[in-house]
Amino acid sequence: MTDKSVVHFDVEDGIGVITIDYPPVNALGPGVSDGILAALDKGEADPNVTAFVMIGAGRTFIAGADIRQFGKARPNPTRRTYDALDQGKKPVVAAIHGYALGGGLENALACHYRIAVPSAKVGLPEVQIGILPGGGGTQRLPRIVGPKIALDMIVSGRHVPADEAKALGIIDEIVPGKDLRSEAIMYAKSIAGKRPLPRVRDRSEKLGEAKTDPGMFDAARKQFARRMRGQPAPEKCIQAVEAACTQPFDEGVATERRLFGELENTPEAKALRYAFFSEREIARIPTLPKDLKTPEIKTMAVVGAGTMGGGIAMSFADAGMPVKLVDASSEVLERGIARIRDNYATSVKRGSLSQEEMAKRMSLITPVTTMEEIGDADAVIEAVFERMDVKKEVFKQLDAVMKPEAFLFTNTSALDIDQIASVTKRPEKVAGTHYFVPANVMKLFEVVNASKTAPETLAAAMKLGRDINKISGYAGNCDGFAANRSRIPFTLEQNLMVEEGALPHQIDKVMEDFGYPVGPFKVNDMSGLDISYDTRKRRKAADPSYRMLPIPDGLVEAGRVGLKAGKGWYRYEKGDRTPHVDPEVEALIKMVAAQNNIEQRSFTEEEILHRLLFGSINEFCKIIEEGKAIRASDLDVMWLHGFGFPRYRGGLMFWGDTIGAREVYNQIASWHQRYGKRWEPSALLRDTAEKGGKLTELKAERLR
Repeated sequence: MTDKSVVHFDVEDGIGVITIDYPPVNALGPGVSDGILAALDKGEADPNVTAFVMIGAGRTFIAGADIRQFGKARPNPTRRTYDALDQGKKPVVAAIHGYALGGGLENALACHYRIAVPSAKVGLPEVQIGILPGGGGTQRLPRIVGPKIALDMIVSGRHVPADEAKALGIIDEIVPGKDLRSEAIMYAKSIAGKRPLPRVRDRSEKLGEAKTDPGMFDAARKQFARRMRGQPAPEKCIQAVEAACTQPFDEGVATERRLFGELENTPEAKALRYAFFSEREIARIPTLPKDLKTPEIKTMAVVGAGTMGGGIAMSFADAGMPVKLVDASSEVLERGIARIRDNYATSVKRGSLSQEEMAKRMSLITPVTTMEEIGDADAVIEAVFERMDVKKEVFKQLDAVMKPEAFLFTNTSALDIDQIASVTKRPEKVAGTHYFVPANVMKLFEVVNASKTAPETLAAAMKLGRDINKISGYAGNCDGFAANRSRIPFTLEQNLMVEEGALPHQIDKVMEDFGYPVGPFKVNDMSGLDISYDTRKRRKAADPSYRMLPIPDGLVEAGRVGLKAGKGWYRYEKGDRTPHVDPEVEALIKMVAAQNNIEQRSFTEEEILHRLLFGSINEFCKIIEEGKAIRASDLDVMWLHGFGFPRYRGGLMFWGDTIGAREVYNQIASWHQRYGKRWEPSALLRDTAEKGGKLTELKAERLR
């Protein structure tokens, strides 16, 4: 049908089959829409064709628009597939497997009938890239499911499984899917003679919800207020659905297209598209041989049944992978299993997990008390105390009991992987697999490449993260690796600004206004101030010149270790996680500043923001310069999924580019003169600024 043959058309038993064949996910890329239109024209003109089936080749139906085309000049089509599908004289059946997302679902909604396999998922997730459905989705979906459910689906962007889609009326029938093409043809034959054709655009019965509940749109604005903060797309999605209820269909479509045009080139949409592509790019490690065969990891073991080890075990059970959880202490093991069970029970209570699914996941976690019992696992992740001597002892035991081909991974957040690997006879099988807290929830999975880690080990670890629905990111072996190391300047400056006169709640407000869900001092309280205190003591022991932080250290030494103690940077009432500003903390700050002869002053919001973030931009550049990360965009993804950086700002380096490398460099150079060595500019940053380059385009020359 096109030069690239991205759409095929053939006739089988009187049914015209339109097959979208645009690998890997059948996005609506160049030639696809034209191919669909040409197939419809050919079938309409063929008297032997009584109905159509539209189906996707490969693993999915249509996964959405080709996002690479957004933000670029493109001609307005004279005909749209959505219009041609529902205005045709012969019925069209959308046969859905895999995903029907965005433009994929919009095309399906323009068909007269929709069938799907049980594993299929549908959705309109455009809000997640800063836009709204621009192919009639905001007008057709409310006519099927009602405006209230449509608002939830469109403003959240969630994927809806086939059984729920059937219950909502989006899907007409669920078929076994053993041979979807044959099943779809049979279905098309069964409805070929039915008239009038059921067109979604002609339906209005569900739109009456808006009249009986006129406050639903304002309620949606309140419901999504936190998500909408700083982002125009959710509000315009609500306006588009509201138009479906107040305007005739064609006028509503015109309103939708106008709102889409207003969003496509907003800073937020550009940032979200950058984040989308960066999340796909991070999986690529250019140093791995293209013909490398990645070993399969099918069974796992986790050493350590504490909070982290239990969360790691859950991450495997959640992905359907069997895992053994071992701890030398039967008491700790019992508590760990109980904690896992309680976590799942909470999910069941909330309705996000069924009791049957909880039972299935619990059955995948096998508690054991001896190392010998995990020896047959394909890989093991050590998750014990963050102490080198403890980890080395565990790795000696693992090296002795694990089968020769097994991989030995460590969950350390900062310790030297080479030292840990040195106690084994298989250092080439050792790598870091750094989870973030809580391990079963956080998406980032930092894979640390030690000096002797084999390419097969690195590839296996990266794939393991993806297999359990994490985002795997490469890091070189250095103190803090890539993610935590890049965060050190942020943490240091937040504490130094407090010494200089900025208050914790003031800094938290600046960062929450910037888009963080929670400010850094509140996060510190939730994670426990004693954890970073122990890290500082370790670094001080290794480097006597390392600067301790008297205020947070003083809080810990006074028993103010955070939420778990009822007091940290903030004060907490018993049984309540709400942070309250505590005058005792302000008094401690003033006392420490006086003792250290630190002059206190006031701070502007911009200075707070730049002091926190510019240091980490500088550190990003140093990490790339040293070959400890592959790309600037990889580090942006790590901050999005490891530290809650606001997604609609793209990432730290993307945000830095909105200011400009030259401006960032000039400010850092000024602070270098004022504050000394910690603000010494990266040579890579200086070079980028001088050449007028972009921070987001920085890449390591070679990995080390």
